[in-house]
Amino acid sequence: MGLFDRLRGDGNPRVAFFGIDGVPYSLVADNPDEFDNLAAIADEGSAGAIDSIVPPESSACWPSLTTGVNPGQTGVYGFQDRETDSYDTYVPMGRDVQATRIWDRVQSAQRQATVMNVPVTFPPQENVQRMVSGFLSPGVDRAAEPAELRSFLEANDYKIDVNAKLGHDEDKSAFIEDAHETLDARFEAFKHYVEEDDWDLFFGVFMTTDRVNHFLFRDYEHDGEYKEEFLEFYSKVDDYLGRLREMLPDDVTMLVASDHGFTTLEHEVHLNEWLRQEGWLSYEDDDHSELDDISDETRAYSLIPGRFYLNLEGREPRGSVPEDDYEAVRAELKEKLEALEGPDGTPVAASVETKEGAFRGAHDAIAPDLTVVPNHGFDLKAGFKGSEEVFGTGPRNGMHSFDNACLFVDDPDVRIEDSDLYDIAPTILDLLELEYDRAEFDGGSLLTRS
Repeated sequence: MGLFDRLRGDGNPRVAFFGIDGVPYSLVADNPDEFDNLAAIADEGSAGAIDSIVPPESSACWPSLTTGVNPGQTGVYGFQDRETDSYDTYVPMGRDVQATRIWDRVQSAQRQATVMNVPVTFPPQENVQRMVSGFLSPGVDRAAEPAELRSFLEANDYKIDVNAKLGHDEDKSAFIEDAHETLDARFEAFKHYVEEDDWDLFFGVFMTTDRVNHFLFRDYEHDGEYKEEFLEFYSKVDDYLGRLREMLPDDVTMLVASDHGFTTLEHEVHLNEWLRQEGWLSYEDDDHSELDDISDETRAYSLIPGRFYLNLEGREPRGSVPEDDYEAVRAELKEKLEALEGPDGTPVAASVETKEGAFRGAHDAIAPDLTVVPNHGFDLKAGFKGSEEVFGTGPRNGMHSFDNACLFVDDPDVRIEDSDLYDIAPTILDLLELEYDRAEFDGGSLLTRS
């Protein structure tokens, strides 16, 4: 492997990780003509489907993937989290991630890391070689460090993210064009810094794949209007991954992975409306839009995706559920969630996970009491503005899945069967030959050679 016949000469192995947000393994496996470069990695190295985490939401997944620990340790449970002792909510950013990132371990070992477009990394860290933050970041002028990186990205029309609002249009042409432009600029930036060849860990994420899946996945799975454009986009993604692979010197192992799988969205499920109709949630008045608007009588509320909190005395400011009744009330809600069915009689929940079953760590005060992992087709929503119906539809036709994420490693001595997102960080550290305490991780290295 490698366009260059050179090594840096310091004797240390290196890793280049490329994230393809939300790409299901089955998409690659079922379309070898569009994914000949990923197929080559699978043939020459290792590849397979892996599980995501609970909940399978990008804001929670990327902190866990890059630390190797669950949300109970990262402190990030989803796109929106609740403040302790409050009904205030916030959108977690990089500084809210409480566990050690893999690139911090690299830098602490006196080696260098270039980090590009990873979600939940704003503001950019100054203690790494270079970083441009990803999803949820403002413009490049505030999301990139050092100044040289910022100047290069601005001069090359780099975009943090695709304009997802374009995907709401019935005509997806402008959205697809914007997705290609965003992907092209991302590749050019990755290419430039891969070729710098001054890093030990290159960690970059293509997030446009997730955006395309949200608005075009039904077209792919059900032979819709934009299936050809969907596959053309992915053919380009694979081409760019192949070109990046060719640029890597022989001392670099390449990994490609997604943070969750994807499937067709059949129904949006408005869970706070379900709680209201079932008598678990009410509002102070008719003008409500946020968590703080719930009434004192509320027994439970939900945050996306599928996280349920009891309105608990001593934890929530206006808690109505006595602490002594916690287990019984939670069991009652869990039973009702397990019995919830969609319009066609299909259970909404594939499983309902308890707090202690899904999470372990120091952030118990903001952990959800129950988390629903949905069956394919049910996208779990949880706004506080109200909805006339529990089940509905929206502009998106694709949704995240817990199963069917993907992992490709350009090394045949990697075992991918029965693995999950938590295994990626310790695997990268083993490939870099960096020492670590295995007890620090929820996963384990997939590298089989000693």
